[in-house]
Amino acid sequence: MFNKKRYGIIAFVLFASVAMAGCGNGNNETKSSSSASPSASPSEQASESPSATKEEETVNLVWYTIGTPPKDLAKVNDEINKYVEPKIHATVEMKMLDWGDYSQKMQIIIASGEPYDIAFTSSWANDYFANAKKGAFYELDQLLEQQGKGVKEALNPAFLEGTKVNGHNYGLPTNKELPQQRVFRFNKEMLDKHNLDISNVKTIQDLEPLLKAFKEKEPGIAPIPAKIAEWLPFDLPISDLPFIGTPLGSTDGKLINVWESPEAMTYLETMHKYYEAGYLPKDVATQKDAGDYFKTGKWLVDVADAQPYADNLWSSDAGYKVVSVPMHDPIAFNWSVAGALQAINAKSKHPEKAMEFLNLLYTDATLINLVDFGIENTHYKKTGDNSKDSIPDSGYGFPAFSVGNLMLTYLNTADPADKWDQFKKFNDSATSAPLLGFQPDTASITTEIANLKNAKEASYNSLFSGTLDPKDNLPKINQKLKDNGLDKVLAELQKQVDAWKTKQ
Repeated sequence: MFNKKRYGIIAFVLFASVAMAGCGNGNNETKSSSSASPSASPSEQASESPSATKEEETVNLVWYTIGTPPKDLAKVNDEINKYVEPKIHATVEMKMLDWGDYSQKMQIIIASGEPYDIAFTSSWANDYFANAKKGAFYELDQLLEQQGKGVKEALNPAFLEGTKVNGHNYGLPTNKELPQQRVFRFNKEMLDKHNLDISNVKTIQDLEPLLKAFKEKEPGIAPIPAKIAEWLPFDLPISDLPFIGTPLGSTDGKLINVWESPEAMTYLETMHKYYEAGYLPKDVATQKDAGDYFKTGKWLVDVADAQPYADNLWSSDAGYKVVSVPMHDPIAFNWSVAGALQAINAKSKHPEKAMEFLNLLYTDATLINLVDFGIENTHYKKTGDNSKDSIPDSGYGFPAFSVGNLMLTYLNTADPADKWDQFKKFNDSATSAPLLGFQPDTASITTEIANLKNAKEASYNSLFSGTLDPKDNLPKINQKLKDNGLDKVLAELQKQVDAWKTKQ
């Protein structure tokens, strides 16, 4: 998934979330309505599009996207249209839906057939893969070749490869960080206070001498303050089923029960050892509001997913220095490349115009900065050719990670000058996970998957927080998974992976 915790730490610090509203731009042009069938071919859909035959007619595109609607949304929307309309003979009507409401409201909009043209989608909100499979989104292959060439030039190929569904693209990923790189994250104030050296830390086992020394010097603080996200070297075809996977580096795509692997047992034994030693809170499996430690500074180490200069973001958020060390090299997984996308409605009357607008968001620096930051000297002030400072309480805020080409946006004044260069290097350094581009068809195993998710939830937190002894409990848990259909799901997914690999 999109790792929600990650965006909670890295992305959501960029915005505040308060209320929900939607604004139009006052344009009276015809809005999109149901036209082409989701099952129509791209060429058939293109022939049905008015914008394909009336290129000079200005059309209005309805755009649903995620985020707390800012006070000045309509004002910025008007400026966007003044800039865009002469370029592509189209305007956009921005409709922002608040974070917690977005998925549910978009499900209703899609199911009801309410007209719209473009919508935010992802692996964690308005489920991209599920919507693409059920025909809610427009197949983009032909549009990318004709109206979206700038998108293809801007994106690392793994973005589009990893978001294919049945061999086709139905969404445009934001050009941001591509891979996952999980890291150990440390409170540097505590490291310095107790003279702790992290230069040799690479694995969960390497933490032991640090945890022991910290616990002796700070007996009232659990050095690992909450359940941490595990790192096991497997690629998962279904992220909600962390016990089905193929080893990283695999070339045959052989799926196994990860929780029966030596790697899982070693990890779980280590975590249980740490729990028994008092390195985690006693209530770690059930604790609530665990994130408070980041504000109080009462912690030594946790785990997060990184991006270039993430330490700077975390330090700014915490109010004290935070440093990290990687657990592995960057890897592009299906979920990591699908963290933020924009899709075109399968029933849009103007798919070509929608793609022309989206293409501008990947190629036109003026437009993407207007969308992301608002109006210069009203919502932000330039501090250099490519840097700016936001104006506090200016009335506009937008989740920049959600759309377009982040590499074209202004830096904050405090950002390193080479930030986007480092993002590009980070993306280029990524290796592809074995199942990158594979999307399972779960229609025949929905009951088993639901049962397996319930079985997982009954033990997952206790097991991976170290609370349960894996030697006594893991065999029982694995048997419960078998009783709930694991073998059937493994066999079906393996059949699909094998078929997928023959087409590679």
